[in-house]
Amino acid sequence: MRRIILTETSHIAPYNEPARDLRVQNKPLWLWQRDVLADYTSEEREYPNWQFAQSIENEPVECLVHRDNLFFDRELVDEFITRGRAGGKPVRLAFRTDDPAIVQHVKPLTSALFHQGDLLLADMWYLPKGVSQSVVAQPLVIDTEARERGYYHIPPYMATEVGDLVYQLPRKAFVVIQNWVHLFVADILFGVFARGAKYEDRINEDWRYKLKILARAVLEQRQVLACSELVKVGRNVTIDPSAVIHGPTTIGDNVTIGAGAVIDNCIIGSNVNISQGCQLMLSVVSDGCFLPFRAALFMTTMMENTMVAQNTCLQLCVIGRDSFIGAGTTFTDFNVLSGSQEADRVDESASAVGGRPLKTIGPKGTLEETNLLILGGCVGHHCRLSSGLIIYPARTIESDVVLLASSERQHITKNVYYEDSDHHTLRERYPYPRLYPRAKS
Repeated sequence: MRRIILTETSHIAPYNEPARDLRVQNKPLWLWQRDVLADYTSEEREYPNWQFAQSIENEPVECLVHRDNLFFDRELVDEFITRGRAGGKPVRLAFRTDDPAIVQHVKPLTSALFHQGDLLLADMWYLPKGVSQSVVAQPLVIDTEARERGYYHIPPYMATEVGDLVYQLPRKAFVVIQNWVHLFVADILFGVFARGAKYEDRINEDWRYKLKILARAVLEQRQVLACSELVKVGRNVTIDPSAVIHGPTTIGDNVTIGAGAVIDNCIIGSNVNISQGCQLMLSVVSDGCFLPFRAALFMTTMMENTMVAQNTCLQLCVIGRDSFIGAGTTFTDFNVLSGSQEADRVDESASAVGGRPLKTIGPKGTLEETNLLILGGCVGHHCRLSSGLIIYPARTIESDVVLLASSERQHITKNVYYEDSDHHTLRERYPYPRLYPRAKS
């Protein structure tokens, strides 16, 4: 099968980079797509748009066409291609408008899902006789098989009138990445969190698999969640005996994990150093990252070659590559002023007033609701944040920014852009290159 890739050149803020080059599940998105489709496609070609592709592609060859800003997993691809081949007709990926995972987590902040009656059409096609069939492709509806999951119970005095803090985790994942929040959804909600739910479902439904895990734990004399069936460890890995690692967790090569570290349902890349007392839960730590002692990550993704210093806490955050976050910096994820007029005065751009979802910058540059009541911050590529900062929920820091904590600038209540970077006032003493400029409009 030939794979036709339609390139999406628009940049994702605050990274100032196309979605295809951003890390998802510790891989560039383009590589994730290639690996997922490797069993089906034997060649691939890239085109800037449909018109150009149709002017070049005139062979009646079996094709899979998709945009390069899509995140999808193997389960979704297996069903889409299998059913497409069985029907023998051109089809386009579609979801119902009441699919919980799509409605709750994918549709917000997205402008690339197209309504057709009670369906949402996505930019993925199966064309058995070439791209000329795209005009007659019929919707092929995929059920993501979402199930509701929560992580912890919120005390009643902190609950909102909206309801419990739960997520819709799909068995068949699909995300259009047009915003940094979509990276959080793909990496955490539809990534490590959904993976844990899949293991849980399999254990509950398959008694043979349950016995296999129990037998492996007994043989290795470990706790069930710590056995090698659930914790996959690469080569040349050093793990202190006092560290606690619960699966499902994947650890790459050349990793060092220090004393007292706790890792629960995470993806750890290669050449990562996790020092003493670090706490990592439902997080993705990409290749080359460094976490000194007592750094804490919860539902957070770190792209490659980034450092989060000691006593720093990140919750529901997305951190870009080659960035540094100083000691004692805290990314908050919940608005304690919810429902008050003071919340509006602090920052109208990202408040959760009255229990409404937090807002962030959407694809068109305007503030849009994320449909998430709890959400941390986002840091771009090649950033340097000093120690002691407090980042308010859903705030973004653009790539190439330097932030120095001071009495006037300790609490980051608004989005920070390159023009706000502190290195501009220190240019003579501290020249700082801009590696990720904004796309020209």
